[in-house]
Formats: sequence, C-alpha cells, structure tokens
Amino acid sequence: MAADSEPESEVFEITDFTTASEWERFISKVEEVLNDWKLIGNSSGKPLEKGIFTSGTWEEKSDEISFADFKFSVTHHYLVQESTDKEGKDELLEDVIPQSMQDLLCMNNDFPPRAHCLVRWYGLREFVVIAPAAHSDAVLSESKCNLLLSSVSIALGNTGCQVPLFVQIHQKWRRMYVGECQGPGVRTDFEMVHLRKVPNQYTHLSGLLDIFKSKIGCPLTPLPPVSIAIRFTYVLQDWQQYFWPQQPPDIDALVGGEVGGLEFGKLPFGACEDPISELHLATTWPHLTEGIIVDNDVYSDLDPIQAPHWSVRVRKAENPQCLLGDFVTEFFKICRRKESTDEILGRSAFEEEGKEIADISHALSKLTEPTPVPIHKLSVSNMVHTAKKKIRKHRGVEESPLNNDVLNTILLFLFPDAAAEKTLDGTTSTDNNNPPSESEDYNLYNQFKSAPSDSLTYKLALCLCMINFYHGGLKGVAHLWQEFVLEMRFRWENNFLIPGLANGPPDLRCCLLHQKLQMLNCCIERKKARDEGKKTSASDNVTNLYPGDAGKAGDQLGPDNLKEADKEKGEVGKSWDSWSDSEEEFFECLSDTEELKGNGQDSGKKGGPKEMANLRPEGRLYQHGKLTLLHNGEPLYIPVTQEPAPMTEDLLEEQSEVLAKLGTSAEGAHLRARMQSACLLSDMESFKAANPGCFLEDFVRWYSPRDYIEEEVIDEKGNVVLKGELSARMKIPSNMWVEAWETAKPIPARRQRRLFDDTREAEKVLHYLAIQKPADLARHLLPCVIHAAVLKVKEEESLENISSVKKIIKQIISHSSKVLHFPNPEDKKLEEIIHQITNVEALIARARSLKAKFGTEKCEQEEEKEDLERFVSCLLEQPEVLVTGAGRGHAGRIIHKLFVSAQRLTESSDEAAAMAPPEEEFKRMGSAEERRQNSMSDFPPAAGREFILRTTVPRPAPYSKALPQRMYSVLTKEEFRLAGAFSSDTSFF
Repeated sequence: MAADSEPESEVFEITDFTTASEWERFISKVEEVLNDWKLIGNSSGKPLEKGIFTSGTWEEKSDEISFADFKFSVTHHYLVQESTDKEGKDELLEDVIPQSMQDLLCMNNDFPPRAHCLVRWYGLREFVVIAPAAHSDAVLSESKCNLLLSSVSIALGNTGCQVPLFVQIHQKWRRMYVGECQGPGVRTDFEMVHLRKVPNQYTHLSGLLDIFKSKIGCPLTPLPPVSIAIRFTYVLQDWQQYFWPQQPPDIDALVGGEVGGLEFGKLPFGACEDPISELHLATTWPHLTEGIIVDNDVYSDLDPIQAPHWSVRVRKAENPQCLLGDFVTEFFKICRRKESTDEILGRSAFEEEGKEIADISHALSKLTEPTPVPIHKLSVSNMVHTAKKKIRKHRGVEESPLNNDVLNTILLFLFPDAAAEKTLDGTTSTDNNNPPSESEDYNLYNQFKSAPSDSLTYKLALCLCMINFYHGGLKGVAHLWQEFVLEMRFRWENNFLIPGLANGPPDLRCCLLHQKLQMLNCCIERKKARDEGKKTSASDNVTNLYPGDAGKAGDQLGPDNLKEADKEKGEVGKSWDSWSDSEEEFFECLSDTEELKGNGQDSGKKGGPKEMANLRPEGRLYQHGKLTLLHNGEPLYIPVTQEPAPMTEDLLEEQSEVLAKLGTSAEGAHLRARMQSACLLSDMESFKAANPGCFLEDFVRWYSPRDYIEEEVIDEKGNVVLKGELSARMKIPSNMWVEAWETAKPIPARRQRRLFDDTREAEKVLHYLAIQKPADLARHLLPCVIHAAVLKVKEEESLENISSVKKIIKQIISHSSKVLHFPNPEDKKLEEIIHQITNVEALIARARSLKAKFGTEKCEQEEEKEDLERFVSCLLEQPEVLVTGAGRGHAGRIIHKLFVSAQRLTESSDEAAAMAPPEEEFKRMGSAEERRQNSMSDFPPAAGREFILRTTVPRPAPYSKALPQRMYSVLTKEEFRLAGAFSSDTSFF
C-alpha cells in the first residue's frame, strides 16, 4: 500500500508553465489603471482656446503599480474642460486622428508661462506619466527603458487608449521622458535629447531645421513648409541705477526727537532689500515660415526690438527680509523663553553691600518698625524707589540694558501726563493720530481681544516690541517692564490715575493685562475719591454726584425706571465722595459706636414702625418723585449705595469655579445664593438707613418694581383704590430676599463693609504684574502687536491700492479673530498669522519696487500713468504679462531703457558713463532707425532661446497619411534639449 501511495503524492507537484510573468503582470496593471480612469477609446474635445493652459484648471490623478519589487507611480494630468456632444459622431469617423496629435499643431498656446514641462514641450492637454515612485530611484539602463516602452506600447494597443503615455527615465532632475500615442492606424513617438552643452552646429535656427528635416525623412522632394515659433528670453539683473527706496530705520533720531524711520508708537514697514531680483523679457515671433527669416552662425534677423510680441515676468527675491515681519517674529520668540525678570536682570539686583537681600515685599513691615526717619519717607513707593536706585547702582551704567535717554523717552511716550510741570491730576491723554472710535479699524481690538489703539496697553506692546528689536533684546524688555511695574506702584501710592485707559470697570473684550490695568485704575479712582472725601464735609459730599446720578434725578424717578433699570446697566446711584470715614472695615471711634446704638442698629431687625420711629435718617441721596412709604406716608428717599465690585475675566472664572464646586444640593444652592446676595444686602442696609420705618414692600417697589403687583379694588366705601402686594416669588417662605431683609441693619453705605476692597485688589494687581515673566508678558501683548501689524499693513496698502492685498488682509483679520479669542492659542497658528502678515508686507514692497523702476509717478500724461499702474499690478498678480505695443509701447520703451542702461554699465569702464541717467543715454543713441544696427547690443545675450518647428508630412511612405510632426528645442548656458513628436502611418507598416 505504501508503494501505491507514492506515485499519487507526486501528482500535486505539477508546474504550471502558463503562469503570467512579471512583465505580463506589469502590462496588465497598466491596462487596469487606464480602464479605471476611463481613458479607453477615442479622446475628442473642442480646439484649445488661446491662453487656456495658463487660465484653465489642471488636475491630476495618481495610482501606484509595481514591476516585480520596483514601484512606479502612474499619474494622469489633464486640463479640465466642458464635455462635448460630438463623441458619438467622432467614433464613426475612422480617419480622425487622436486629439493629442491635433494638439501638436495648435499655435494658440505656445510657450505657456506656467505649466507642466510636457505641456510646454508638446502642447498636450492630457497625458499619463509612469515614473519611479521613490525620488532616488531611476531607470538608467537602455534595456530597461526599452522594456518599459514596449510595455506602454502593448498596453495602449490592447486597451485602445488614445491618450499619450510617457515613461520617465534617467535621474528626475533631468526631466527625460519617452512616450507613445496610438490611434487608428497612426502612432506618434515622443523622443528626447538632453545635453549639458549646445553643439556648435545647432546654436541657430538653420542647424535645428536640418535636424528636424533629417528626422522626418520625408520622401517628398518639395518638402512642405515648416512653421516656426521662436522665443528669446532676456534677463535683467542689474538695478544699480534704481536704488532700493527703503531707508533703514534711524535709531539715533529717536532720542533726538526727530521723526525718522523709527518712532515709538509706529511700527516700521518695508523690505530691507529689493524684493524684485530679476526682470525676464520674452520676445516672441509666433508665426514664421522657413525662408522668411535668416538665423545662422553668420547673421540673424531675430532682433528683439522688432519682435511682434513682448511679455514680461518678474522674479521675486526669496523670503526678503521685511522689517515689520522681523519685528513681530522676534517679539513672538520671547514667548518661548523661560527666564523670569530677576534671572534676566541678575539676582543681585536688590542686594545691599554687607547685608542680606532686601526684598521689596518687606517694605510694608518697615512702616511699623521704630526708626528716627521721618514718617513721610516710609511709604511703600519710597521703599520701591530706594530699591530702584540700588538696582541702578549695582548694575552700573554700562550694564544697564536701556540707557536713560531711551528709557525716559519711552516713559514719556507711555505716560504723557508726567511731562507736565504742574502736579499730576490723573487726567488721561488722547492721541489725535488714532482713528475715530466708531471706525472699523479702531474696533478691531474687539475681534483680536487686544486693546484699543490709543490705550496704554497698546502703546506698551509697541514699545516692548521696539526695545526687543533695537535696544537690548530680552534684557531691555525685562528692564522696561520692571520700570513700568514701579510706575504703577508709584501711581497707586500717590493717587495718580493711569493715562490711556477708558473709565469704568474692566473691559472683558480686551486682553487680560489691559483688564488688570483698568482694575488698578478703578482702585486708584476709589482711593482718590475716598481720600478727598476725608477733607470735605458730609453736606458737600452729598451734592457731588456722578453724572449717572444726576440723570436719575432728572427722570423724576418713576417706579418703572428706577433701581431695576440701574441694575441692568450695572450702575447704581451713589457718591463715593460721601465716604468720609476711614477705609478700615471696623470703626474704633467711641462716638461712632454710640451713634450706631442711638440709631437703633441693634434693635428692630424687622424694621417695624415702633422700633424705627426714633431713627435719624442717614445716607440719603435724593427724594423720590412719586413714591411714599406704605405705612407712614413719608416720602421715599433714594439711598447712597455701594457700587458692585469690578472684576476681570480671571476673577470671574475663579468665582464661577467656586460657585460650581458648591454642588447642586439644597445647602449648596442656599450658600451660593448668599454669596451672590452681598450687593443686595448692602443696598437693603442703605435703604433702611435712608428710610426709617420702611418695610420690604417699600424696598421692592424701588429696587424691583416688577415684583410689586398693584391692582385696582373697590373699598368698603365704594371708592376705587390701588392695592399692592409682593409677587409670588417674594412670598415664598424663607426666600433670599426675606432673609436678607431680616438680617439687614440700618447702616448707611459710608459705614458699611466695602463690597470692593480697593486696597486688597490693587495689591493683587501689582503682585500679578510683578511676577509676570517676559514670556508671559509677550503672550499677553501678542494680540496687541498683531493688531498693530494689521493696522500698519492696512495703512500702507491704502497708499498702493492693491486689490489682491485687500482680500488677503480680510483673510488675516478673519483668521486672527478666530485664533486670538482662545485663551492660549497654539504657537503654530500664531506663526501662520505672522507669516501671512510678512507675505503681505513683501507684496506691498514689490509693488513699490516696480512702481519705482517703471516710474509711474513721473508720468505726465494721465493715460500713460494709468496704463503703467495697470501693467505693474498685473506683474504682481499674473505669472507673465503681455506688453502692449511690444518694444514700441510706453512700457516697452521703459523696459528697453532699463536694458540699455544695464548694458552700458557692463560694457563701459568709465564710472561717469556708468552713472549717467538712462534717459540721456537713450537720447544720445539717436532714433530707432539709426539704432537698428546697434540694437543687438542693447540687450545682453539671450538667457534662453526656444524654437518650435511644425509641419505635416506623410510618413513613412509618400502614399501614407499626412500626419503632424513637431520638434521643440531650448538652448541655455546649462542645457540643450530637443523634444520631438514624430507621427507615422501604421496601416501598412
């Protein structure tokens, strides 16, 4: 049995010799891709319009295939066109050659300024390229090239695809392609020659014609005429006669007070180098026939001045150094630094000789120590200024990052009120150069969350940006910030308001640093008002009302527009001048305590009429116009109340977090309500003090009129009277209003505990400012710097009026408003915004460079000026611009002058001749007819010469179908390239 089983097992080892080879699999994969992309069958389309290769939309599809383990990428490039209805008719016509063969003869799109190299060389609207997938891979050997070309030919024949298929060979940088296109009975072979140097016999048209004719090998004796298109490109690199107009910033002029390139509060603008490096002039002869012109090694008729078509393109300098972009970029780099201010300026800044480090925070304790020094010298500000002197003493003049002249200039710019010889009165200064507050530019700070362009925060950001770039870098920034914090401390101590900040509570639409400064200003304002109140009598204080209070008095205080309306506005009628008592929370004077007891503060919490009868009213602001107390008929008086505490966004976040942590339990909700009713309790106490014998209903009628419901009822005598009662929510047992009313004592606002402790809040702000690292500071102020940069770009653009730049600026504003509204924007997104601003700056600099070179401002005729400006704007936006009138037009004459001037500079060794104005040089040469013989020397040797030769001849036999033949050649210093497309009839061959 074992012997019988052995032959059976060998049956499964049969080798199948019909299995496809790697080459056959590769061909199959190519065919599969062509089928997937639906490139099978006749390809037809309407004739190409002029300029469609540049203005049209090109798309591409890619796939990957492999030959054994070698990977290739297959890419389909095609011009997007509208579909036609002729497909059915064309399929019936057997003699119609493929669309790509017809495109070889099309003259509408020769020399496109921006297209794939195969489009430029062959004029194709659609083609497929097979290239090695890896950039380093290359098909080098001739046998492999032939194998790939055979694969392409078989795939095209099997599928019936009429789209040209190319294979990239040799290294990628050489851009070498071979390919094939097949149609019914016709075939076009795409061949290429690429050399480093131009052979001497092929440097002119006659030599190229010889190659073309020999390659065609036309059997007809009178060869059909060859159509020729020629383009010579000339490069202008020498701009010596046109100096770049951007002047470098004059740093020394800053201290002298002159208005130079650099001024605090104004950002610099412009490129430090010419952003236009080269001008390329392309002179084109689009339709020539062999025999009309002569171009050989002895003589040439191809004079650029006589060329019928001129077109110009400019080469832009890559990443030109731009002042505004560098300023913002360098400032942004501070955000990544980790050092604190003390580490940057040196830890020994506060060190005294032979003593331990004396920290400023210890200055408060010195106030209570026994000392022979007069008491007026022991203020915190004095301690700070003493430490400030020691900083300078230890740092030395040479080590100080900022010299005194620059520092004083900056401080006077930031605090213009300090320049006045009279005593500071705290008035804020306004800058007349800023846009009006209603304008769109002024309100950009709302979108960027920065600060108004006339504010102190905005100016500080610009100064720090300037210091960082020109005066000491990071150390200069730390030094100025330290001086700024000391100035804030000084102003708080001496009741001097901070200039450049809007009145009122912190504006939550601005950056946090701006809110902190506004909070400090609120503290200074209240402290100042309280200190002044100590010097005046109580009777005078009551008459000094805020403007908002006077307005309420003028309204006669109707029940519907009183306290509730004021609460909605966030303002309550009050006078801080009436705070004539000490700022302390408790009162130690015996007379005050007795007075409180005499007023029945400890009795009558519920405010009954008997208990309140002997109370003396206090803290009255003015009498209500209509309302009276319900129980005794006395007039109702509006009390002096405390303002609610202003808050910055970080304090609001802290408060919301605390309230959220209380949870949703009944106890937590009750505690949360009590925390939020501090202002309500204060107003109730003020109301009780101003209206002895009042009830909760009286308070509600003034404070929240909608919670007091009045109805008309008929009494016992038959008279219609108004009867009022509290709303349903006020009648809920133990609600917060009832509890607060029962707790409230009749205490006027001036004797209450302060809702807003300005001393504590000011110290918190000053501490917050003092601990900010330069990186934190840069993060806070970066929105202001971006805001300033956008305004600067808009201002400069308005002088040039470039439509494309306007669109980009709108995009920048939209992008920035989205990014900057987040608390901590990503660095990558911020870098994108700065990069966009730099690009716009470079665009405007290019426009100015071109206007200076073409002399748009010197044009006397309005029409010529408009034409030139239109020409310059097109140069900025389009890859290539046609010169109207070629060399005889206005722009053409200017371009000619530029080349003539550059040629004279290179040819002449005489400096005087080299520096002669181009206009005089041009006049000296005589008329155009006289200069014709010398015009060849007006231009440098052509940097590139391109020729396109076309004809239609029968190949390979005289009786074959006449098919298009084309050869493109380009001659430069670095390369010589021939790209030929030669068609042949395959019906009988």
